[in-house]
Amino acid sequence: MFDERPPLASKPQSCAHTTLIYLHGFNSSPESHKAQFLKTYLESAAYNCDYIIPRLSFSPAEVETAISVLIEAQLERGPVALIGSSLGGYYGVYFAEKYGLKAALINPAVKPYELLIDYLGENQNLYSGEHYSLTNKHMDELLAMDIGLISRPENLLLLTQTADQTLDYREALLKLKRSPAWIQSGGSHEYSDFNAVIPAIMSFLQIPNRSAC
Repeated sequence: MFDERPPLASKPQSCAHTTLIYLHGFNSSPESHKAQFLKTYLESAAYNCDYIIPRLSFSPAEVETAISVLIEAQLERGPVALIGSSLGGYYGVYFAEKYGLKAALINPAVKPYELLIDYLGENQNLYSGEHYSLTNKHMDELLAMDIGLISRPENLLLLTQTADQTLDYREALLKLKRSPAWIQSGGSHEYSDFNAVIPAIMSFLQIPNRSAC
């Protein structure tokens, strides 16, 4: 049994107002439990950030375009940080590398272009009710976003639980072997006791509580 915690970031270099973007997982939505729990938590704890939960398309190419536009617009206003869950964690690695951002990755998918082959064909998003068809073209789009060698591993924080019933946590450990990690025994793909790791996430992303500014 182990609980390997990441080193917490030092005091933020400034109290600049940050945009925090949450990237949800496959067949999920902005209404997912973690996304909404974090929204409530940030509001009650008064963190110095704007919180955006974009609705991600089932098409990776559309995600690449839409999130690039969103990040670039927000970077004109100030710092941007990312949180990605599952497939959103895969996207988080891509966008963190593309724009030099910090990102916290929660039970991230490492090879979704292999994992999602089982979902090829007709699907329905249980949150939105949207019907869509997942194709081999979408798998190629995911593969095109794969980051082979992470150039700035210190920008990525891995949070993973060993009893994830959807993903093999060891794949993320191998992919992110040079990044700080918090590895918890047990848990689930949903990430049990998510509330307990939020302060560490915010510290790593260097987003302070307003009372500290």
